[in-house]
Amino acid sequence: QLHLVESGGGLVQPGGSLRLSCAASGSTLDYYAIGWFRQAPGKEREALSCISIRGLSTNYAGPVKGRFTISRDSATVYLQMNSLKPEDTAVYFCAAASGMQLFRRCATVNEYEHWGQGTQVTVSS
Repeated sequence: QLHLVESGGGLVQPGGSLRLSCAASGSTLDYYAIGWFRQAPGKEREALSCISIRGLSTNYAGPVKGRFTISRDSATVYLQMNSLKPEDTAVYFCAAASGMQLFRRCATVNEYEHWGQGTQVTVSS
């Protein structure tokens, strides 16, 4: 069982930046495609960004495109979040999926097998 741990959340003013990290406790993420999601109170979970195994492919949802950047090394997947807005306030989760098909593309939501517990991001003045 892959145990994912998110970190880097916190309180930031509008226009500020945060970098979230997703790591696997006791393992690496070498063979996993990773996705970032968020869920705000009273709202459904929202897919934000994803990266394939080895990072050949990335995707971004419209609301974060141009502001968020996903990247990875062998141990950690990062979500750099710039120009943060109050509507970005949510719990942010990462998820992992495995499979040979994920070397060239991101995982679909249904393919994610492992989920982290989330980290709170609050954007407020």
